[in-house]
Amino acid sequence: MAAVSTLVLKLGGEVVHSPELDVIASELSALGQGGAHIAIVHGGGPQATALQKTLGLETKMIAGRRFTDPATLDVMKYVVGGQLNFDLCARLMAKGVKALGLHGASGHMIQAKKRPPKVFQGAGPDPVDLGLVGDVTGFNLELLGQLFGFGYVPVLACLGCDPSGQALNINGDTVASQLAGALEADALLTITSTPGVLRDVKDPSSRIGRITRPEFDRLCADGTISGGMIPKLQESFDVLKGGAKSVVIVGKPQPGELVKAIREPGSVGTVLVP
Repeated sequence: MAAVSTLVLKLGGEVVHSPELDVIASELSALGQGGAHIAIVHGGGPQATALQKTLGLETKMIAGRRFTDPATLDVMKYVVGGQLNFDLCARLMAKGVKALGLHGASGHMIQAKKRPPKVFQGAGPDPVDLGLVGDVTGFNLELLGQLFGFGYVPVLACLGCDPSGQALNINGDTVASQLAGALEADALLTITSTPGVLRDVKDPSSRIGRITRPEFDRLCADGTISGGMIPKLQESFDVLKGGAKSVVIVGKPQPGELVKAIREPGSVGTVLVP
């Protein structure tokens, strides 16, 4: 893969106001100038939880998932669809990225339906209703294509919208994964706290540059990959089933590393391929 034509980048809310965003923005600017079509999906869980605390609202989590009542949904609108989306676009723009903030109600960009009650591991035997939480049903790919054509970088807040106009809270990783599949992206890029998948979690130099699905199974069987890393990588390989061509996992990037990770797969971080 000498160059990437379509890239989806997932950013956690904690990255939006972090120093490393300036490096990420400069790298995205370079990739865009090289002809890449880039879409960004961001969350905002930590900031939403902080605002809920300030407002005296309870943050209710069920099996690691945020229960979303009307008051919580308003917080997500204020934080994710508002402040963080604005601040992220502003910082990207300052580095030469033509960022354009969007959410589910922007041209029905993220189409969704309310998630029905279901059984979640760790939440007991009965189906659980998470409230105003949505499942992605589609994206406005025509609008995305037009924005790519004009050189814009769509920045999607992880809020969906159903046909009636009801806003729905959606996990940012889910939106990014499904968007990468819908676009048949060359890469879904995720930024983590480690420099990729490591053979020894205590040794950054033990980075594994490239993992196929059969290799993943072998690494799990021999104990190289274990614990919480297994479900995370399992989800990443599921992204590949959805249509994305690769998943690239990198740590907090140094200048030049994101471009290198995309243009020279396996040279930085870890690239997962089918």
